[in-house]
Amino acid sequence: MKTVTSDLQTRIEQSLDSIRPYLEADGGNVRVLELTHDLILRLEFVGACGSCPMSTMTFKAGVEEAVRKAVPEIKSIEVVNLMPV
Repeated sequence: MKTVTSDLQTRIEQSLDSIRPYLEADGGNVRVLELTHDLILRLEFVGACGSCPMSTMTFKAGVEEAVRKAVPEIKSIEVVNLMPV
């Protein structure tokens, strides 16, 4: 039987999979670092996304939107290496 956490993790990965082709087209990607017990999701941009000055826009318009739509239970989403604006 699946746990609630594994269901959330599956839905998070599926939401990220929906935007990964766009990130990969620019030489980047995103990975899940942690989903805390209080439903805070910590992500990391990797590859070109890790050093891209547009990463904040990518996060807000792509990653965050996709995750929040698929997993509305998530309280907060953080990217540990988000480039400052």
